[in-house]
Amino acid sequence: MKLSSILAASALVTSASAFAPALTVSRTSTDLNAWKDDTVVGITAPVGFFDPLGLSRGKDDRIMQHYREAELKHGRVAMAACLGWYITAAGVHPAFNSALSSDPLEAAQQLPLVGWLQFVLGCGAVEWLGEQIKQRPGYVPGDLLGAAYWVDDSDEGWVDYQNKEVNNGRLAMLAIMGILVQDLQFHDYGDMIFRK
Repeated sequence: MKLSSILAASALVTSASAFAPALTVSRTSTDLNAWKDDTVVGITAPVGFFDPLGLSRGKDDRIMQHYREAELKHGRVAMAACLGWYITAAGVHPAFNSALSSDPLEAAQQLPLVGWLQFVLGCGAVEWLGEQIKQRPGYVPGDLLGAAYWVDDSDEGWVDYQNKEVNNGRLAMLAIMGILVQDLQFHDYGDMIFRK
């Protein structure tokens, strides 16, 4: 109960800070100003440059690219988590003869060791591959498939696609925290779509 209360409080604080107005602080790092001015991906209306906690203050290009990489990775994982959560909550379990619980947290506890081993090895393989791809020349943060070789940020359609991915990832990160709090605090793991 205590853990669920802590998670609920942290989710509320995190989601509230996402909608707080951005602080107008003059930045001393010329690298950050150049990064903000040269980059068009991720700076979208209505929030503009999204940094509610001021984590980018005084950071150089290398750190900011690392932050963008982390934001894209966490966003992609959160989007997959939201999709997986509702597939599981609907009672769909492709493996284990659908014998696992429809509550995704209970299903995670019921998952046999071989399932966890498969999950950890799969995530590890993706991480290793991602680190190998980062070594190639001209790597752009988050571009694991090499699209930067064929298109750059001068193409409006490509920039629009990247902005959609960043924004959907940001929303999914907030959504999965809310979903987890809903299940931990209220033991309600489904959505209205699954109610009869």
